[in-house]
Amino acid sequence: MDKVVLAYSGGLDTSYCVKYLINELNLEVHGILVNTGGFSEEELEVVEKKAYDMGVTSHTNKNILEDYYAKAIKYMVYGNVLKNNTYPLSVSAERVFQSIEVVKYAKSIGAKYIAHGSTGAGNDQVRFDMIFQTIAPEIEILTPIRDLKLSRQVEIDYLTKHGVDMNWEKSKYSINKGIWGTSVGGVETLKSKEALPESAYPSQLKRNDEEAVTLTFEKGQLVGFNGVKDTPVNNILKLEAIASEFAIGRDTHVGDTIVGIKGRVGFEAAAATVIIKAHHLLEKHTLSKAQQLTKEPLANTYGTYFHDGQYLEPLMRNIEKFLEDSQKTVTGDVFVTLRPYHFMVTGIDSEFDLMSSGFADYGEENNAWSSDDAKGFIKIYGMQNKIFYHVNKDLLDA
Repeated sequence: MDKVVLAYSGGLDTSYCVKYLINELNLEVHGILVNTGGFSEEELEVVEKKAYDMGVTSHTNKNILEDYYAKAIKYMVYGNVLKNNTYPLSVSAERVFQSIEVVKYAKSIGAKYIAHGSTGAGNDQVRFDMIFQTIAPEIEILTPIRDLKLSRQVEIDYLTKHGVDMNWEKSKYSINKGIWGTSVGGVETLKSKEALPESAYPSQLKRNDEEAVTLTFEKGQLVGFNGVKDTPVNNILKLEAIASEFAIGRDTHVGDTIVGIKGRVGFEAAAATVIIKAHHLLEKHTLSKAQQLTKEPLANTYGTYFHDGQYLEPLMRNIEKFLEDSQKTVTGDVFVTLRPYHFMVTGIDSEFDLMSSGFADYGEENNAWSSDDAKGFIKIYGMQNKIFYHVNKDLLDA
């Protein structure tokens, strides 16, 4: 019997896929759940039990959190990556690394097929298929939901026919959780006008006070939280635990999907949002003007390609090298005040702070140039405009 590896999450779609692959295609199904920080140990146990109840030959839970940080989150922080200046790629980047792990597992057990439960209307089908096709072109991809254009009710009827007794009441909202944030989709996000209600967000407001926290960065990486050194992954989790109680990091992302249509999704990403803003402020103090101007479009390109599933594009490795090199002086403490629904990055302390050079205090006094130096600089700095409007007097309104 041929083997098929299924990217399994325990939901309706992947449950249908298990039964379909076994009963209609006579395949030996091996499920794998790739955890990027979205499942507790208890939840993983429930998913595993459900997989075996469905009839899989084997089920594997694979935790790739540290690898995901080292190869993805780290660079998204270096680049202050926010898709459309809003979305920290909470789920988008995860799908790429989940796809890579599914392929690795399929190769390790000699699977002839890889399957996933994506429909034909979203981004994930592109991310999964492109990674599979690039890394393992010899393995055929099976997508029953997409190929058969199945409705939810058809899936339920099929599972019921094959003896599956589940709670078919679907949550009103679709939740995808990971270490870098949680996406929230619902009827409100299918249109352009309405906002998600308070109840739709998994992290409800628990605190109405405020709390000051300190984030310690070393060469761009979050190496300490509130004065205690730890791994970046643990520091992200610590910050998330506190900041989520203030319901920080909520927003709605609107953008162009990979398949060409506009898409809208809500999300909450407390730690990611705070870290990116804190890191960005530290960069403003420690990087040169040219470094910042050059980084911004490169980081935007990096985020766009990552969102679109193009992680394996060679340009991504080129940009990563630039981003990493740019972080040599991005070291210091950043002070943040957390409040209900929002936060304020109040300041930084760094030995590389370019404001502490002693050359001058903006708008106050300077020790680096004279009055005549300033007058001469201004005269030369404005010379091109002066020449242009001397030659083109009719274009000058004044």
